[in-house]
Amino acid sequence: MFVLGTAGHIDHGKSVLVQALTGIDPDRLREEKERGMTIDLGFAWLKLPSGREVGIVDVPGHERFVKNMLAGVGGIDLALLIVAANEGVMPQTREHLAILDLIGVRRGIVVVTKKDLVDDELLSLVRMEVEEIIGDTSISGAPVLAVSAVTGEGLPELVAAIDELLDTTEPRHDLGRPRLPIDRIFTMAGSGTVVTGTLIDGTLSVGQEVGIVPSGLKSRLRGLQTHKSKIETATPGSRVAANLVGVNTSRLQRGDVVTRPGWLKATRMVTVKLSLISYLQRPIRHGTTVSFHTGAAETMAKVRLLEGDELKPGASTWAQLALDRPVAAIKGDRYIIRSPMETLGGGGIIDAHARRLRRLRPEVIRNLKAREEGTTEEVIMALLETKQPLEISALIAQSNLMAGDAGSAVESLIQQGQMVAMGEGKQQLFFTAAGWERLAEKAVALLADYHRRFPARSGMPKVELTSRLKLGSYVSAALTNLVGWGSLVEDGGYLRLPSHSVQLTPAQQAKVDAFLKSLADNPYAPPSELIPEPDLLNMLIERGKVVKVSDSVVFSKSAYDEMLGKITVQIKDKGKISLGEVRDMFGASRKYAQALLEYLDREKITRRVGDDRVLY
Repeated sequence: MFVLGTAGHIDHGKSVLVQALTGIDPDRLREEKERGMTIDLGFAWLKLPSGREVGIVDVPGHERFVKNMLAGVGGIDLALLIVAANEGVMPQTREHLAILDLIGVRRGIVVVTKKDLVDDELLSLVRMEVEEIIGDTSISGAPVLAVSAVTGEGLPELVAAIDELLDTTEPRHDLGRPRLPIDRIFTMAGSGTVVTGTLIDGTLSVGQEVGIVPSGLKSRLRGLQTHKSKIETATPGSRVAANLVGVNTSRLQRGDVVTRPGWLKATRMVTVKLSLISYLQRPIRHGTTVSFHTGAAETMAKVRLLEGDELKPGASTWAQLALDRPVAAIKGDRYIIRSPMETLGGGGIIDAHARRLRRLRPEVIRNLKAREEGTTEEVIMALLETKQPLEISALIAQSNLMAGDAGSAVESLIQQGQMVAMGEGKQQLFFTAAGWERLAEKAVALLADYHRRFPARSGMPKVELTSRLKLGSYVSAALTNLVGWGSLVEDGGYLRLPSHSVQLTPAQQAKVDAFLKSLADNPYAPPSELIPEPDLLNMLIERGKVVKVSDSVVFSKSAYDEMLGKITVQIKDKGKISLGEVRDMFGASRKYAQALLEYLDREKITRRVGDDRVLY
């Protein structure tokens, strides 16, 4: 399925031509009919001699409605650039042609209308003029056909030319990631909310659950139509009307995208290749505010030039656009920027979910060039260099690659040692080899510093290292890999370097020796004044030397085991034991007996029943 789009100056006969070709009046608004000009997008369709049906988007030509024009041309496969024979090339002819060039429309036909109003000499001059202005654009060499929508002259030849060009036009790819940018929203009696757009990148089917981005709304497709005929499945490249369940029109706006839930994310920052139109009178400067248009969406944006402080007319550069509101976009989408009065430039989106890049940095520009022009492997590596780790689904979506191509490239890069994979299946994470090495070096450096500052501790708490590596939800998988590869050792909730062992100073060793001797001398009533600082005490606990039952009571492990054994035996013999019996059993004060029993309760060895303890 293909979509044609008209372009050209106001009153050059776009809508009249569409009606002559299709029998359908694309001017649907009463105001359009009263004023005799197209204000918003109009739609029609045409059956060609080959039997294929094509949709037609008719756009307004008036300069005040260029933003409406932009909402319609984003999904077209072939442009009909309309030039009236009695007026020739006009301001909106040039602007619309520049827009077609900037959004990358590669196939077009120049249609010189109103042939019946001029003589052959003037017609030849107009032909020469249009051939000249398209010479440096994406539709250079396009056929130039003269027609009269009134007499019908030239229309059969135009239809044949459209059919012939579409024979060599590659159909839209099905990437399995359907997107329907909404260009019209209305309500139909008995059906409810209906939206229309040109479907790209995948298929939609009746009954399918869908998400709407950036609003985050959820819906289901009650019905689908193309060219006013009901269909069960809509294919890429077709004009589609979708009946949405449970969504009020007031919650939708032009530029929203209907898609499969879960994969498409809205963005507030895009990195782009920006080209300025050559006939502009002045450059644009870093920090300029513009209106940004992609698909059917529009928002204000601030321009961040990455290679200089200004961009001259006709020149290109790398830039970032900070958007006032979120839009749904992916890598490869085309865009336009405008001032209030004119189109300034545009190009392609290289990173749809960009981080703020540093300006005037050669390494940043090299990375962007690789992402724009590189092989599949180079695109993946350049993407990971700026955003790692990534799951396979995010890698595919952000590179805008076919899943099969991306999978093969990833497998090859892993085998070559250029990438590192963590985990399994859909949750598998990918780093560049250099990125993984940097992460491992950072983790090792953090632990080495920790061991230096706290030599008496067995390791850093896992939660602390998790926080300091700043990997978000990916950190657990990364640490598992680092432990598995032998870079780190995990002991309980602590992480350490394989080479690390607790090192005590002579003074610390003396404290430990004095403390252990006090426990041996007073096993059931150990003095609290010799309890060492937390690092030394935790070391003794981890080594199994002592058991801390309260902040002020620490028993040697041998004494604790002896007391636990005797208490357990008495409970088994008599069914219970009291605090007083424990005190008398070991000749200790109430303080020690109570601390021990409360610890056993916390450990769920005993349970208090009234004034006694029973086994848990």
